[in-house]
Amino acid sequence: MNLHSILTGKRDAILNKWYERVLQTYPAETARFLKEEKDRFANPVGHAIYEGLEGLYGELLRGLQAERVYPWLDKILRIRAVQDFAPSQAVAFAFLLKQVVREEMAAELGEGELPWRELLEFESRVDELAALAFDGYMKCREELFAIRVKEIKNRTSRLLQRANLGVNLFE
Repeated sequence: MNLHSILTGKRDAILNKWYERVLQTYPAETARFLKEEKDRFANPVGHAIYEGLEGLYGELLRGLQAERVYPWLDKILRIRAVQDFAPSQAVAFAFLLKQVVREEMAAELGEGELPWRELLEFESRVDELAALAFDGYMKCREELFAIRVKEIKNRTSRLLQRANLGVNLFE
């Protein structure tokens, strides 16, 4: 049996454990809400994270092509970019998949049914995913900072106009 067929067969269990591990990166109350609220409209963050993980898992099984991965990463990274995560914490969700896969495949690994080379190749794809996640996270943060700078300029300009200075410093 090869790694792809095992990972495909254990897809739901791996995805659910991965999602739970990602939720553990949040404060307890937030994690509980994200886990328990199943309505996608009442819990758009939880839904987007799960949907993103699901898409990423599928892409990892296909071979990981950056142009196909970015839409799934974007679903997760836009959320994590506006939250109080350090960059390393924001992208650590990718590495959590390695732990989950190893746990789910403990029996196959222990019995020697699976070539380690295949697992190492899969883990290399996860590492590549983490690197892509970091790039995407930084892009999201840059966009946020640009929006903040623009908003500060707009506020300052409006204040100057209200003070009848009539000067727009930022045009």
